[in-house]
Amino acid sequence: MAEKRKSGESGVSSSTKHRRSLNTKIEIIERSERGETPTEISRVLGIPRSTITTILQKKEWIQKRVKGSAPMQSTVITKQHVGLIAQVERLLIIWLEDQYERCAPVSSGRIREKAGSLYDDLKKQPGESSDAEPFNANGEWLMRFKARANLHNMKFSDEAVSADEQAARVFPKTLAEIIEKGGYCAQQVFNVDETRLFWKKMPSRTNIAKEEKSMPGYKAAKDRITLLFGANAAGDFKLKPLLVYRSGNPRAFHRYSKAFLPVIWKSDPKAQVNKDIFEDWFNYHFVPSVRDYCSKNNLAFKALLILNNAPGHPTSLGDMHPDIQVVFLPPNTTSLLQPMEQGVIASFKAYYLRSTFAQAIWETEKQGGPTLKEFWKSFNICHAVKNIDEAWNEIKQPDLNGVWKKLCPDFVSDFKGFTGTVKKVTKNVVEMGKDLHLDIAPKDVEELLASHSEELTNEDLIEWEQQKVAEEQEDEPTVQETPPRKVLTIKVLAEAFQHLEAAMSLFEEHDPNIERSAPVNRDIYNTYRCYREIYKEKKKTSAQTSLGTSLCSSKSPEKLLKAPSN
Repeated sequence: MAEKRKSGESGVSSSTKHRRSLNTKIEIIERSERGETPTEISRVLGIPRSTITTILQKKEWIQKRVKGSAPMQSTVITKQHVGLIAQVERLLIIWLEDQYERCAPVSSGRIREKAGSLYDDLKKQPGESSDAEPFNANGEWLMRFKARANLHNMKFSDEAVSADEQAARVFPKTLAEIIEKGGYCAQQVFNVDETRLFWKKMPSRTNIAKEEKSMPGYKAAKDRITLLFGANAAGDFKLKPLLVYRSGNPRAFHRYSKAFLPVIWKSDPKAQVNKDIFEDWFNYHFVPSVRDYCSKNNLAFKALLILNNAPGHPTSLGDMHPDIQVVFLPPNTTSLLQPMEQGVIASFKAYYLRSTFAQAIWETEKQGGPTLKEFWKSFNICHAVKNIDEAWNEIKQPDLNGVWKKLCPDFVSDFKGFTGTVKKVTKNVVEMGKDLHLDIAPKDVEELLASHSEELTNEDLIEWEQQKVAEEQEDEPTVQETPPRKVLTIKVLAEAFQHLEAAMSLFEEHDPNIERSAPVNRDIYNTYRCYREIYKEKKKTSAQTSLGTSLCSSKSPEKLLKAPSN
């Protein structure tokens, strides 16, 4: 058998991308921990030694991923159930976590109903047998499921939970007392909130959306990220967004440094903000950012952070830093009080869609540019991050201040609300759709924007599982296959300046309207001024290096020995 595997390996080139399951990776790690060498593991499993080495180098990442896949960060479901029923329970846990994160009510009857519908839909999947193991989502099964998934801490209600208007009326007064006692000003009071975003989703009536829906397998439009947005009550300090994606190292970022992205990049198998991620964000991003902001604005370093009761928000946060006080909103008041929920997040999603459409127009209208279908096929998570940054920059200081009107009315001077923003942007998107030859109406855009916050359907859950399986079967590229990182050289900068200056000259020479061309050229120059500074610094460093080399080479060893000492 070993000889057969070895002979089979000889025909595999070193550049081939081998697909391995997560179970295989775990077996490789376990064999290594038992003392087997990569060569021995390669011979036994019939996998190239280079692949074994790569997997072992990513040992911690793989083990963390396996740990992160455990339901509710708790005990893993036992092997009591296999096959279709085990898959139902895995998907059911993802659905429950999502419901809990969205503060949506969950009853025992609703869980049983969801489990039954998931079983029926999974049976219809290609490759599943019609005579699969029978499944009855009765009370006995539910009791065992709760025990296996360790759901005893999750609250279930047989009645829909509505917003607590009484608590929402009382809490602002309580908060005002906390603010007064702590001596906080509007600049020192913060709020953050998470939201889900399907970053590659088109309005459902477009041909692109229809074609994808009819194709088998995972749908890119169902690929989601979780974003955390926040700002202070004064509205003059926006926090850098936190982004959580299912993958830690997407290929789209192999030429970029994640430290310089316009978002804080984190990964989680379920693309959710869990407690570990939130604690990391709090200690290593929120606290340093607030400290720097207070220092620049001559404020005492202290802050009040207001949060809702999402499962990813540790209750121990208040004890993590002596200068940061954490206050949680009363249950079921998020929609009524949480500042980020009063129009900021809804407006961001509208701006994101508009940025994506603008990018599509820009690319497809280029001479020799791609078709819309080609552009959308190449649209990746890196493009999405750029649009997220652009959309977040669209949210201005008066808006970020005004959304505190319900929670801290004393901090708000005048605010008319976001009411017209989403409608205005929706109208923009419809008009841009015409430029892209898309037949969309305002209701199509409204439907897409609303879908980001809707409950996960069975189709969403099944396709999410399919994507997870596909990822587990594919190794990341080896070091040799990774393209080099981007570098700004003096030559590249000089060439870019030539192109920009040539374009500016064309505007100036051919536009009869000086009042138009002059400010445009001025804006262009000011926009790339930062690259001018980089160019000057690089030239200066290069000149100093050349001078040092020249001086060293001009002095013979004899002359250097005779040189007077200082």
